[in-house]
Amino acid sequence: MKKVEMYTKQYCPYCHRAKAFLLDKGVLFEEYKIDEQPELRPEMIQRSNGGTTVPQILIDSLPIGGCDDMMALVENNKLDKLLAD
Repeated sequence: MKKVEMYTKQYCPYCHRAKAFLLDKGVLFEEYKIDEQPELRPEMIQRSNGGTTVPQILIDSLPIGGCDDMMALVENNKLDKLLAD
């Protein structure tokens, strides 16, 4: 499985939904909590091609957007293909 990274904030319901969904799928991810490490915010914006909201999700450094974007990939049967080795 490819490397999944997610920039989050503790009190973000979309972050909780995205994390729960990936964990239910058995997808491990590296989490960067920008409310605890605000110095990571500029990195998040740069890596996500300008994304300023959380979560920002990356698969093998490819930005896929936030929770709604990830769920759209699920609905279009594209997320599993992105996660496959």
